[in-house]
Amino acid sequence: MEEFLSRCCGAVKVNPDPAASGFHVVLGNEACDVDSMVCALTYAYFLSKTGRSETLVVPLLNIRQSDLLLRSDNVYLLRQVGLSPDLLLFRDQLDLRELHQDGRLRLTLVDHNVLPSSDRDLEGAVVEVIDHHLLERDSSSSCPVTVETVGSCATLVTERIIQKAPEILDQQVAQLLYAAVVLDCVNMAPSAGKVTPKDSQFTAALESRFPALPPRGALFQTLQNAKFDVSGLNTEQMLLKDMKAVSGSLNVAISVLYITLEDFLHRAGLEAELSGFCLKFGFDLLLLMTISFSESREPIRELAVFSHSAACRQQVSHDLELARDPALNLCPISSPRPHITAYQQGNSLASRKKLLPLVKDFLKERDGDGRLGDMEEEEEEESRFPPTPMNSLVEGCPLDGGLPHISALDLEEKFSKMADRRGN
Repeated sequence: MEEFLSRCCGAVKVNPDPAASGFHVVLGNEACDVDSMVCALTYAYFLSKTGRSETLVVPLLNIRQSDLLLRSDNVYLLRQVGLSPDLLLFRDQLDLRELHQDGRLRLTLVDHNVLPSSDRDLEGAVVEVIDHHLLERDSSSSCPVTVETVGSCATLVTERIIQKAPEILDQQVAQLLYAAVVLDCVNMAPSAGKVTPKDSQFTAALESRFPALPPRGALFQTLQNAKFDVSGLNTEQMLLKDMKAVSGSLNVAISVLYITLEDFLHRAGLEAELSGFCLKFGFDLLLLMTISFSESREPIRELAVFSHSAACRQQVSHDLELARDPALNLCPISSPRPHITAYQQGNSLASRKKLLPLVKDFLKERDGDGRLGDMEEEEEEESRFPPTPMNSLVEGCPLDGGLPHISALDLEEKFSKMADRRGN
């Protein structure tokens, strides 16, 4: 894999002759979570090894190079399998539009099946799709499409490799694929509702071929821990790691922080950094939703409101305190920062996905005309903010409410029902 990636980097960075044959780019989705990154790397490797493309095959991570630090679980996995991030290619290192205009681009999409609106002009270059999300692409004889709603797109890539070129699998490639499936399928736990029989089948196939793979449970836990590790991030990076933005008469950012609110509020120079962030990106108000876990792995959520305008801060705080659909059950707590209002959030199931509609309703009511501004469209503008990872806990992961609780009574009832069905 290292030799392949090094060759790709060399071909891109030496700025090849425009008369060259071009590139076959394997492109993951714009969130670039672990599944997307792994599928781009391994499927491009498969194509290069099997000679299934007449042009140079290049895996491309669909984020800027500087944003990789925000994907701490990606970085951890690369380190675990011994791949240097310096061997990877990113969206800001290869001009896909220029290649397409020159007729030198072939594009395979993995972990998504339609291009975002910002990339629709590249549609004519798409030659293949492999994905596990809902099919939104029209059928075409010139573009083979493999879409199955399995738990992980890496399952489909594993299937393709084992069926077509099992000899290219080594410990490194297998561990990349295995990690992506285990993470996306929530440690293969049926209670999480993500794993399918095909995910289990090809996970077992990898385990059988490579007995030195890390144990599932340990691998899943280390990747989960890495996802929430913000120790190496500055304040701006922490805010951007998992952020959504909406606007009306106010521009509002909602960032999720994987740290306790107490620890965040005591960061040196915090208010100056928050002010600088708002100035840089044009925000009037920041909502900071923290998530941490108790010793029993139950989620703990806290909420903070930052604005230099006392009126704005008080208005949105009051509105969220009174919210009923859902009720956040906010309890004010002391804040050491004069421009930050802080709360414990009693409703730990109210993720940012539930908070966003409340903020939008607040802006509509405040504006009085029932319309929001243009920033909702900016969620697709990767030039401003990196997209939220698709397996983000804050968007409603199956573990959002903590680990599943299965009592002996639950099991007894389940087996009793199964026995009744057999009897019938």
